[in-house]
Amino acid sequence: MSGGVDSSVAAALLVQAGYDVTGIMMRLWSEPGPNTGVHNRCCTPDQMADARRVAQLLQIPFYVVDAQAYFRREVVQFFIDEHQRAVTPNPCVECNRKVRFSYLLERARLLGADFLATGHYARVQPSADGYQLLKAVDGNKDQSYVLHVLNQQKLARVLLPLGPYAKREVRCLAKEFGLPVASKQESMDLCFLRDGNYRRFLAEHSTGASASGPILSQTGETLGQHDGLPSYTIGQRKGLGIAVGEPMYVIDKDPDLNALIVGPRTALGRSGLLVGRVNWIAGGPPSKRLDAEVKIRYRSRPVEATVTALDERMAQIRFRTPVFGATAGQAAVFYQGDRCLGGGIISEVLT
Repeated sequence: MSGGVDSSVAAALLVQAGYDVTGIMMRLWSEPGPNTGVHNRCCTPDQMADARRVAQLLQIPFYVVDAQAYFRREVVQFFIDEHQRAVTPNPCVECNRKVRFSYLLERARLLGADFLATGHYARVQPSADGYQLLKAVDGNKDQSYVLHVLNQQKLARVLLPLGPYAKREVRCLAKEFGLPVASKQESMDLCFLRDGNYRRFLAEHSTGASASGPILSQTGETLGQHDGLPSYTIGQRKGLGIAVGEPMYVIDKDPDLNALIVGPRTALGRSGLLVGRVNWIAGGPPSKRLDAEVKIRYRSRPVEATVTALDERMAQIRFRTPVFGATAGQAAVFYQGDRCLGGGIISEVLT
């Protein structure tokens, strides 16, 4: 429970369905700030108070688990280290992999729980071949992308009560249940930043993050100077500080040269990816190449592609049409219709 409307309604739905429910919140690490308390955006004192109020209203026990050190090591340090390698990680995916559905699931089991339920928008469906992860009914809220890390053992222990509902229905349910968080707004920033500014955070916590270097054309011509590779994203056009007669976009980063590579928009198009740390939700890779739709960002639309497993943890993706903005460090997630097949982390973008 986070004290937000989604996890609160998830708990209420389970109580209504007759489950023996216990509320649990994680205390996560947050960056300390001058003259401010040290509170992660997911577990501020107000968030904790709201979660306790909801638990009291639902007449369920409520516990807080201190995961600060583990979260700092497995998610925050990962975020820093990946940026130092000039890749762009998704810390929410890593949090689901290492914290929520590993660390927290294990502690829920130690409390005697049979399942871990969350307020994520996705569906788990038993089938003859095991458990399937499906998109949420509300396509605008679907979070199967960040849940692609779940395997069969974890899906057997996960409940996602909000999968069949649209967000507006969840807010209506919160009002029907009389929950005090029915109108609460969502926070979209990285939870461990004190001010939402990840560039400032990296400059203060990452060695060399602010080291200036050359902005190079595709032919190696120096066009200007950048302010540190982590300050730029693939596909970025504004804020480069260069003028060459045509719009230029960030198309690559070279950590060895500490160089930012730019080119015209046409140079952003990519035909394929190499993906590592692949998790196949069915339990293992397919025996042959498969046709799928692939999402390369949480908010990107799925693109038709072929996916070929190279081994248990590596795959190659070839798109039917070029994609724009593919970025090393982001997750590439595979779908067939509503079914999420799995996914992995982009290790190389292919031309």
